[in-house]
Amino acid sequence: MISNLEELKKVIDDSKLYLARENGKKEKVEERIESNEKQITELKLNVELIEKVNILFQKTSEYARNQAKVQIETIVSKCLQFVFEEEMDFKIEIEELRGRPSAKFYIVTQMEGKEVKLEPEHSKGGGVIDVVSLALRIAFLETHRPKILGPLILDEPAKHVSGEYIYNVSDFLKQNSDLFDRQIIMVTHDNFLASIGNTSYTVKMENGTSIISENDE
Repeated sequence: MISNLEELKKVIDDSKLYLARENGKKEKVEERIESNEKQITELKLNVELIEKVNILFQKTSEYARNQAKVQIETIVSKCLQFVFEEEMDFKIEIEELRGRPSAKFYIVTQMEGKEVKLEPEHSKGGGVIDVVSLALRIAFLETHRPKILGPLILDEPAKHVSGEYIYNVSDFLKQNSDLFDRQIIMVTHDNFLASIGNTSYTVKMENGTSIISENDE
């Protein structure tokens, strides 16, 4: 009888262990699904931004289009060089597809004396894509005519940029805010980026309710 109880206890313990392992696998799968969904959302936002830039090129004359192209290339290149502290140029190649101009974006660097041209997603990881996306938003706002008024609203900018470059990102944002006289409203989980604003708030979830508190200067 005792032996049977011990065997039953072992079966129950083994079942609990199995369930715990399966729950762990389930949680990891759910985390991967959530991460993939976030990446898909980010890609959709970047595609939307690229489409807006393409529309900008389509609606302007060739001369104005080339002027806008040079301005956007300059702003994004300066941003990349400022953040990553190395020679990186942003290039736009415009080609006609079915009678309509379409733009392709590249990052140009020098490696062992040779020019290397890569698409942003293949250049130096996600950090470059984040910085290009940020700079494109600024360039689009500042080159659009008529001028787009209002603040620049950023949601988790530069979240893939490594910590060694975050200071450069924050300095770039502050300088652009001053240069273009444009307010920046930013949502971020990065404590350093959160600290650069003139005013900052912390939002915490407590018992299903968002609690907002103003941070001390």
